[in-house]
Amino acid sequence: MLERFERYPLTFGPSPLEKLDRLSARLGGSVEIWAKREDCNSGLAFGGNKIRKLEYIVPDALARNADTLVTIGGVQSNHTRQVAAVAARLGMKCRLVQESWVPFEDAVYDRVGNILLSRIMGAEVELVDEGFDIGIRESWERAIEDVKARGGRPYPIPAGASVHRYGGLGFVGFAEEVRAQEAELGFRFDYIVACTVTGSTQAGMLVGFARDGRADRVVGIDASFTLEQTRAQVMGIARNTAELVELGREITDDDLVLLGDYAHPAYGVPSTATNDAMRLAARTEGMMTDPVYEGKSMQGMIDLVRKGYFPPGSRILYAHLGGVPAINAYSYIYRNG
Repeated sequence: MLERFERYPLTFGPSPLEKLDRLSARLGGSVEIWAKREDCNSGLAFGGNKIRKLEYIVPDALARNADTLVTIGGVQSNHTRQVAAVAARLGMKCRLVQESWVPFEDAVYDRVGNILLSRIMGAEVELVDEGFDIGIRESWERAIEDVKARGGRPYPIPAGASVHRYGGLGFVGFAEEVRAQEAELGFRFDYIVACTVTGSTQAGMLVGFARDGRADRVVGIDASFTLEQTRAQVMGIARNTAELVELGREITDDDLVLLGDYAHPAYGVPSTATNDAMRLAARTEGMMTDPVYEGKSMQGMIDLVRKGYFPPGSRILYAHLGGVPAINAYSYIYRNG
């Protein structure tokens, strides 16, 4: 579905699949859990799901002769870290707007983890005291105009690379990659579990897996705590992406499975259940997750398995989207493990 779109290679190739035998057994053994390790997909500052998205956005930035990538996220944004890494790889400047999206206080919150990496990579970081919202932000628009005023040629990338025209293409590619890996394994996954906030990861998956009738087998775990806004944004991106790739059918509300039970107490703030899920994944598989995104999707998957949401014998693919560097900003919570 992506043959018509130019791709700038930023990943190692297909991200690996890993069978999680010990976690599956700990949860009763009725289902078989695998992980697709997007956290291992690139050598660019620890990789992650945004690298896959940016492979289809970078060609447009280059075609427009941009010299500065301008994007936005929270203080501990995985996305801004990945954009900073891509800018460094391309020899471009990078302007990052980092808003106060997370109501979490830690003495080193704005000095470690993702934001530390972005600064080391040479990005210009602007801290803005504004609360969480997945929509288009005035602070980002001001930064774009400021780059222009200084004589730069900005290329705007919205939060999560999501409401960009090409934001969903990378995870259409994810679905195609999974199909190729399934052909080698000799089976298909029954469910795909992924974290959802700004929307283009799940939206791309919906379109990609719609090709073989599995759109509604993509189980989104909302971590935004703004469920209806996120639901609408996923659908908008999915419909745009389906039209771009000429899917041949409409993406409908019935295709979208987005569960809002695990985002509590707020975006970026882990619950006790989130922390328990992170520890379980780490202590059974040595697989690290973070308290903002993957901890919450891991929490959701574990709870759904325990509740019997997935029929016995199901093969579940957990999409590990990266983001572990953010755990450093939450060090007090995990000081004793």
